[in-house]
Amino acid sequence: MANKKTDAGTAEMTVAEKLRALYELQQVATSIDKIRILRGELPLEVQDLEDEIAGLETRVAKYQEDIDALEKSISGKKQEIVNAQGLIKKYEEQQNNVRNNREYDSLSKEIEFQTLEIELRQKHIKEHNDKIAKLNKDIEESRKELDERKEDLNNKKEELDSIIDETKKDEENLNNRSEEIREIIEPRLLKAYKRIRENARNGLAVVTVERDACGGCFNKIPPQRQLDIRSRKKIIVCEYCGRILVDPDMAEEISEKTKNTQQGK
Repeated sequence: MANKKTDAGTAEMTVAEKLRALYELQQVATSIDKIRILRGELPLEVQDLEDEIAGLETRVAKYQEDIDALEKSISGKKQEIVNAQGLIKKYEEQQNNVRNNREYDSLSKEIEFQTLEIELRQKHIKEHNDKIAKLNKDIEESRKELDERKEDLNNKKEELDSIIDETKKDEENLNNRSEEIREIIEPRLLKAYKRIRENARNGLAVVTVERDACGGCFNKIPPQRQLDIRSRKKIIVCEYCGRILVDPDMAEEISEKTKNTQQGK
């Protein structure tokens, strides 16, 4: 039922009323755009910093995992050294009870093998400790960078929150007015407005005639066409850029209304 009521309302609108609604919608959209421009790149910068911080935290966690794995390996190798030392002691005791040179030589080879195993494990432990030292240094540098990025993020968030607080009420008023205007514009016309606005580099879909030219592309508009625009009897678009054209008197009237809307009046 609500759609039928809206359709009936839009069908009863005169061309002048449609133009007035379109231009006010454009003015409201432009005011919202200005608020978002005021925020600038801050939302993107905040997102980039959050992503960078998440990446650094993941990196630090990975370094710590590598350190834990290396320390576990070192612990294992130390136990292997203890085991090898136990075997050497065992073989040395057995050498005291051998019956011939062959048994003695066999035990000597086992002792030599376990001695080499100990040296190899000690080498691995040293290499692991060197890697741990490097990883600890990497963690220290990454945490320092992480602290700097977190400080940057806090500053950017404070700046963004300050701007949002200053403009929140204005934006709410403008968004509410935008929805009210959209409700009374017929869907076909609203769709055309959206298409023009999306394709326009500066987001202007409805512009005034300024100094005998289109306020969007600045191409000259013939006198007869300007008269047609002032008559407000049909919707006229710029033959060069496709923007909807309105006369300056209507623009001045709507601009004041939009200003009051933004201020909540």
